[in-house]
Amino acid sequence: MGGEVEVDGLRFDPEVSRQIELVYTTPDVIEQRRVVRTALALRAGDRVLDVGVGPGLLAAEMAEEVGPSGRICGIDISESMLAIAGTRADAGPGVELELASAAWIPHPAESFDVVVSTQVFEYVDDVAGALDEVRRVLRPAGRVVLLDTDWGSVVWRSSDDERMGRVLTAFEDHLVDPHLPRTLADVLVKSGFTVTHQSVVPILNAGYDDHTYSAGLIDIVSAFVPGHAGVAEHEARAWADDLRGLGDSYFFSLNRYLFVASAL
Repeated sequence: MGGEVEVDGLRFDPEVSRQIELVYTTPDVIEQRRVVRTALALRAGDRVLDVGVGPGLLAAEMAEEVGPSGRICGIDISESMLAIAGTRADAGPGVELELASAAWIPHPAESFDVVVSTQVFEYVDDVAGALDEVRRVLRPAGRVVLLDTDWGSVVWRSSDDERMGRVLTAFEDHLVDPHLPRTLADVLVKSGFTVTHQSVVPILNAGYDDHTYSAGLIDIVSAFVPGHAGVAEHEARAWADDLRGLGDSYFFSLNRYLFVASAL
């Protein structure tokens, strides 16, 4: 493994994959995983599919919860991400990894009790089609837990609000639907699910700290946005330098949205 894949211009190559792994080890995302695991309410012996397994942190935590009688399968479109997930010291023997996408899940019907996907469906071209696949591999009354971001919820302090607006608009180019949570409940219902729970999962970073979600996001954004929405490379660098220089005055907030649904 170790190759790269491009999703709407964002290359999930080894370098970006490592950056994402670092972001996923921040307290912000550790807390996010705790909220997701609470919503999953896994039991010993559960069979779980993680769509977009990424660096494998959630998969490893779920493997502990389902125990040796359970099963954790993780799929991802990025070989680099799968390589990181596969070499984690704490991944455990109970995690199975495969190169696959939400559009085509390589498992038979009714293979899983639970399907979970975090920060994936906003990248999917055909959300309804992917949910049909999820419903196919779920047992009757199985559960799906989805977490996605509405990027219109970003509040990010800057010394240049006009430049900040252009950078954020440019970064939305890497997504199929940067505002997916606004319509996701409707799509779930139309795809044959009953939505049982919706909640907001906020991220707040007040004061600059390298080991936060948004600090890691700065590198990912500044690498992507040049050439998008009229943002030049020197502007992206100036944007990043400005944010890091704010110190105690730094402020970032973002809302993610959690959906729990059951298959009919």
